[in-house]
Amino acid sequence: MLSTTSSSRVIPLTCSGHTRPVVDIHFSPKTSDGQYYLISACKDGNPMFRAGMTGDWIGTFVGHKGAVWSARLTKEAHRAVTGSADFTAKVWDTFSGEILHSFSHEHIVRAVDFSKDGTKIVTGGKEQRLRIFDLYRPEAPPLEAQAHTGLIKAVVWDEKTHSVMSAGEDSTIRIWDLRTMRETAKIECEAPVSTMTMSNDEEYVMWAAGKTANFLHTDGRPEDVKTYKTEMNLSSVSLHPDHTKFVAGSDADLWVRIFGFENGEELEVYKGHHGPIHTVSYSPDGDMYATGSEDGTIRLWQTTPTKSYGLWQRDANDVQE
Repeated sequence: MLSTTSSSRVIPLTCSGHTRPVVDIHFSPKTSDGQYYLISACKDGNPMFRAGMTGDWIGTFVGHKGAVWSARLTKEAHRAVTGSADFTAKVWDTFSGEILHSFSHEHIVRAVDFSKDGTKIVTGGKEQRLRIFDLYRPEAPPLEAQAHTGLIKAVVWDEKTHSVMSAGEDSTIRIWDLRTMRETAKIECEAPVSTMTMSNDEEYVMWAAGKTANFLHTDGRPEDVKTYKTEMNLSSVSLHPDHTKFVAGSDADLWVRIFGFENGEELEVYKGHHGPIHTVSYSPDGDMYATGSEDGTIRLWQTTPTKSYGLWQRDANDVQE
């Protein structure tokens, strides 16, 4: 059932600047000063850093020599990490834009993430190998683990369970103990995993695989995955902070869809992009979500279109036409 809010009455804010498809976006948590930020990874090789609430451009990280596939921010958004087709993962100072560390790999780096305290990063990619680098000892050999039989497309650092999760084209999610780097469990999926992320409140790990949206509570067991089947191939999913709904994008059409988390019912459908949607993410306060597309743009969508928020300043009864 479609929402009573027509798609023609909801106009997202458009963040331009990229010149090729946007393949990954990530909101920081709210920082100690009450702000939050957005980073985007793009095939143009130039990840961008923005104010989260407005989408205003702050800076571009210049230094990669290939497509950037993944980007993450630390809790305080003072550092960024990016993974690229130039066989490197780079750590950046978000205030100066300078490269603090560049870690060489033997092939394309498709996935990166920070530890919760921002002192380590995990990477994965074409080598099918997981690596953990210590930013306090950047010259030290990384911890490594290997079991995937296909490209690693996503990694998630789960501090609560002292583990790292990796997912990819072998349709398997593997869970690794951080203390031993041994595989402790795995989750078989019905299709290759396209994206996997941690919810901003760190309560759920979520991933898209084929026509399914999947959610695992960080206190749960691998067999406790909550799965919703849809009618379309999903590229990315993101859970609202209040756990009542989730947003999903598809690489098969141009629509943004909102589903109920309790039963998977389709609640809202909107169109704004001119190309398939590769990545979606709710803001940490849940008042909006961002989408990144093949069309090279990021769009910011208001969760409650009648609410004054960020650049959506309006009278209580005013809805964008």
